[in-house]
Amino acid sequence: MVAHLLRLKLALLRNSLRRSTMQIVGLAIGALYGLGILGMVLVGLVALGTQGPETIGVVTVLAGAALFLGWLIIPVVAAGLDMTLDPARFTTYAIPMRSLLAGLSLSSFIGIPGAITLLASVGTAAAWWRHPLGAVAALVCGALAALTSIVASRAVTAASASLASSRRFKDLSGVVLLVPLIFLGPIVAGVTAGVKDFKDYLPSLAGTLSWTPLGAVWAVPADVAGALWGQAAAKLAIALATAAALAWIWKACLQRALVTPAYSGSRRRGAGSMGFFRLFPATPAGAVAARSMTYWFRDPRYSAGLVIAPLLPLVLVFAGSRAAGGGMLGTTLALGGVLAAFLVVWSISSDISYDNTAFALHVASGVSGTADRSGRALAAGSLAVVPGVVYAVVGTGIAGTWALLPAVLGLILGAVGSGLGLASVFSARFTMNAPLPGDSPLKSKPGNNFPTMLIQLAGFAGVGVLMVPEIVLAAVAMSTNRPVLGWIALAAGVTLGTVSLMAGLRLGARQFDRRAPELLLAVSADR
Repeated sequence: MVAHLLRLKLALLRNSLRRSTMQIVGLAIGALYGLGILGMVLVGLVALGTQGPETIGVVTVLAGAALFLGWLIIPVVAAGLDMTLDPARFTTYAIPMRSLLAGLSLSSFIGIPGAITLLASVGTAAAWWRHPLGAVAALVCGALAALTSIVASRAVTAASASLASSRRFKDLSGVVLLVPLIFLGPIVAGVTAGVKDFKDYLPSLAGTLSWTPLGAVWAVPADVAGALWGQAAAKLAIALATAAALAWIWKACLQRALVTPAYSGSRRRGAGSMGFFRLFPATPAGAVAARSMTYWFRDPRYSAGLVIAPLLPLVLVFAGSRAAGGGMLGTTLALGGVLAAFLVVWSISSDISYDNTAFALHVASGVSGTADRSGRALAAGSLAVVPGVVYAVVGTGIAGTWALLPAVLGLILGAVGSGLGLASVFSARFTMNAPLPGDSPLKSKPGNNFPTMLIQLAGFAGVGVLMVPEIVLAAVAMSTNRPVLGWIALAAGVTLGTVSLMAGLRLGARQFDRRAPELLLAVSADR
């Protein structure tokens, strides 16, 4: 049965590559990227082998603990990221639990993340080339560490299965875990700056982690190389106990999930509340805008964007303020509003793809292209202006350059208008490889990922070209500190942004009316 599950995983992977040439190209690029990282890791491990056992042990324990922690966090952030062999699909089959666990564990190594993790973990033996016993221990412990990481990932996914069926839990967990990931760079930089004596801190941290489930398995080779047999045996016992405990948790949660599937229903709600439909006019465009606004706040695929868009500019603000010594904090913060607004409006470039089969309602009800394009743009534009203006006002207030506020607002309005216009055309012309309704916003399903990336890059470049006049005027106004040019930039942003928006809505409406049946077929292919 284990061999059958492995053959099934290989067959599914092989069949997914037959869908398109771009699928093969995307996998090849991912494999080359992974192999490049693996090569650098192995070269670094060989170079690390020239150091003493203590230094090698510190580095491998810290890196290994970070790897293990990543396998614990990623499944929660991207629930369902790789569900090729979803355990729920085996509910109706009487597969022995041991065989199912073994098959699912080993099949996880058939793929770029699992394979690279296994090779890198076993490859830590390269760091012990001057210590044969340590190298042998590293081979064994590396394989155990990779298997434990996979089992931990599966256990976390299975343990959160019942909670993950709740949309509120998905939204909350996504927000809670995306925020520290977005600010990972500033967090690391802050921790680094806060540590006074890094050379003393790292060995102390590694020593502490070596007695925890995070780093015990990685510390065994160093103890073996140093002939500390008692410590090596104790840490190996911790590592084995950790793997056994995670396997037991996975087994218990999987048994419960297979017998009692998670309930995904919702409680009854009373009638009377129209939600966003009472805020928009009773017109076709107003109905589309209200429906889109509802999606923005209730669909995790959209709401994740509302979290990322306002927070991502703060990372650039942090980097820009450090590079400029803090003197450009206000200006960088103000310009971050342009990025925040653009990220929101450009989301509708894949709006129809996110609709999936629900797009049939637009086609069956005869919604015109003008109403569809206008309604989606109205909802996204209303949400994009808010963070943009907030960033602009706060940033210029901190910088004390209120005279340049019009220039920043011109950039924001230009980005909103140009972004909405071009996104309206792209959405009606191209369909994207988007997560299905109810899936994690970060889920990557097989499909045309590489062409999607090229289309998105072309869209970014197109918006940049459309905004050249506003960018030039705002840059000159800021560099010369001439408020008159700032007002001219604002006028240019309003005028050119409106022209781009109207032209994009018109072209997009024509594409929509002509290609609506083709779009429905494209987005309904994966049901």
